[in-house]
Amino acid sequence: MPLICWLQIICVTVLRSIAGLAMAGALGGVLAAALAVPVVSGGGLAAKNVVDTFVDLPPAPREEPLAQVTRLLDKDGRQFAQFYEANRTAVPLGAVTPVMRKAIVAIEDARFYEHGGLDVRGTLRALLTNTQAGGIRQGGSSLTQQLVKNILVESARTDAERDRARAPNLARKITELRYALALERKYRKDEILERYLNIAYFGAGAHGVEAAARRFFSTTASKLTLTQAATLAGAVRMPYSTDPSLGRSHQARLKERRDLVLDRMAGLKLITQAQASAAKSSPLALRLRPEPGGCGQSAYPYYCLYVQHELLSNPAFGNTPAERRARMTRGGLVIRTGLDPIAQRAAERAIQRHVAPEDTEVAAEAMIEPATGRIRAMAASKQFGRNRGNKKNGPRTTFNLPADVAHGGGQGFQAGSTFKVFTLATALQQGWRFGDGFMTPGELVPAQGYRNCAGRPVNDPEARILNASGEGSGGPHSIETGTWKSVNIFYMMLERKVGLCAVVKTAKALGAVRADGGPLREVPTFTLGVNEMDPVTVAGAFATFAARGVHCRPLAIVEITDRSGRRTHVPPSCEQVLERPVADAVNYVLSGVFDKGTMQGQSIGRPAAGKTGTNNGYTSAWFAGYTPDLAAAVSVGDIRGSYRYPLQGVQIGDQYYGAVQGASLPGPIWVQSMEQALTNTEPRGFPGPDMGRFGGGFTPGLKEAEAAEEKKKRPGERAFFRHHRRLFEWLLGQRPPDPGFRRGGQRPADPGFRRGGQRRPDPGFRRPRHRMW
Repeated sequence: MPLICWLQIICVTVLRSIAGLAMAGALGGVLAAALAVPVVSGGGLAAKNVVDTFVDLPPAPREEPLAQVTRLLDKDGRQFAQFYEANRTAVPLGAVTPVMRKAIVAIEDARFYEHGGLDVRGTLRALLTNTQAGGIRQGGSSLTQQLVKNILVESARTDAERDRARAPNLARKITELRYALALERKYRKDEILERYLNIAYFGAGAHGVEAAARRFFSTTASKLTLTQAATLAGAVRMPYSTDPSLGRSHQARLKERRDLVLDRMAGLKLITQAQASAAKSSPLALRLRPEPGGCGQSAYPYYCLYVQHELLSNPAFGNTPAERRARMTRGGLVIRTGLDPIAQRAAERAIQRHVAPEDTEVAAEAMIEPATGRIRAMAASKQFGRNRGNKKNGPRTTFNLPADVAHGGGQGFQAGSTFKVFTLATALQQGWRFGDGFMTPGELVPAQGYRNCAGRPVNDPEARILNASGEGSGGPHSIETGTWKSVNIFYMMLERKVGLCAVVKTAKALGAVRADGGPLREVPTFTLGVNEMDPVTVAGAFATFAARGVHCRPLAIVEITDRSGRRTHVPPSCEQVLERPVADAVNYVLSGVFDKGTMQGQSIGRPAAGKTGTNNGYTSAWFAGYTPDLAAAVSVGDIRGSYRYPLQGVQIGDQYYGAVQGASLPGPIWVQSMEQALTNTEPRGFPGPDMGRFGGGFTPGLKEAEAAEEKKKRPGERAFFRHHRRLFEWLLGQRPPDPGFRRGGQRPADPGFRRGGQRRPDPGFRRPRHRMW
């Protein structure tokens, strides 16, 4: 009797025997379904059509690139975040341990290397075995057929295509087999096995053997042991009912499947019976490793969020938002960033020491490397994520606090007197010298002399500018003293002398853009920082001075490696926007802020320069500063709205502040973070200024005013020591402590004093309309 007849009789017999189980399609496999056609048809013509069906084959199925994980690495190559649509990392077959290859072939397709895509003997054996067992004990489809099914599902572009690829009907089975035979013509056996191991779903969200090894055992596919390999091979057939992350009952089923694989391997002489018995007696020994996707679970969520927005908004990653998102979540990219874990932890710890996540006042910091623009750290006082019940206020936020709106941030805070540096640089560029200055009045009304870059007058005769507390009622000031003391009226007058538009152009050249992406407000108080900014932008602008006039666009992504291993280096985008001698002169002046100005008494133990910034009405506070190796900016404001909730009479962390100024909270955060961030960096100084170009300035009456001020200080100093005489005597053991002093030798905080020993404004002092320092 012809072979086809014998096969038909066998198939009909088997199909009848399992009809009551309603499992013919699942258990019979492609062969039974295909051979049943001539039996039902009852004619040789039908048999001929079947033969033609499997001789006249279509091209191999279209294979879309497999969805793979995109990983974010810090500058040292350590992963800190990942994005994926499917948790998969494709690996070559050589990166899969041989025992894993044997295990998957043994349980899924023992004759894989012998047949040509359709295993007649294996299919019939599976039919009989599964029928007798009353359930699935062996697979009926070859590995190649299973690969085809996965390819059709992966490449489906619509739900309808996806449903057709999974449909339990004869037409789909025949199509699947035809494609399998076509694949066998196209690829070698090892190539088919490699593709199968990378496309198969193992459960627990793990697609492909590499992701499964990481997810189940916290290892790699190249290091899987016999028991681990058998476990993963057993999971493929029923990935949902054996998902170990779902509890003990699922783990028990997974162990049953593992033991079945071990028995099968022993039966095929791939391992000894002793090895199988020893492996079966061992527990699963799972080491489930979380594989969170997105920024919410990242160790550095704010930096992650910045990179994510770069990927989704930059046309270099795709022409449309959909293309860019697909590349991010499916592309299998490895993205090396500029994140420095030492600087990042330093910023986080410094902020945590001063500001609690529960505070409505928020602190944020960004650190940038001069001359490259690489963002080294981004930190904030609040954790990233949603608050319980989606409450607006709490320890979490969904805003990228150190960044601008384009990178997930909010509207930012007014930058305050940090903007005075742009006026300083403009003046030095125009030929002003150290020591140059003028007499300043006690108040200023900007009623004339201010024009924006369109040439229109932008005077404000209704405004009245006063100096901030401690700056006095006027007098002579030079470039240096006006900067060190952050004298508002001096800088308003200096801005008018050099030209508002010139200052705006300098700010733009140094990268100043509003946090909301809108145009800079070109108004008389521009130099007092009325524009809302974000720490990344401000740090990038100040890094320009550290790089001696070279401005570099803030850069998070340093290198991209695609799935094929091709690397693309992302070079810094830099431009010389300020003359080197001018930048050196700015550095010279701003260095004095630490030993002669608003940051006097605070130091990082190496050469540094910077500027405080406190806004009118204490709506926000800043400090921005730098060394030759690193620049950083710290902002503080109320997340509920800086104008509605000024930083006055507030408890932040464990400290009460009568009024938060740039030197009282942002300054200490900056100092502590920079000290730690630069621990492994050798100190360097700034190049000295060109005194031939910038020295020799003169301010009428300045020397006399400074001498008079020095004379006034001396009696005050004697009074200070008399006042604290009892404390000094107690410290020397000469008398008991004054009852007015608490333990530690410090008097309880006077309501009129803020930390740092400077008196807050008297409650009766009328708040001026513009007062920033």
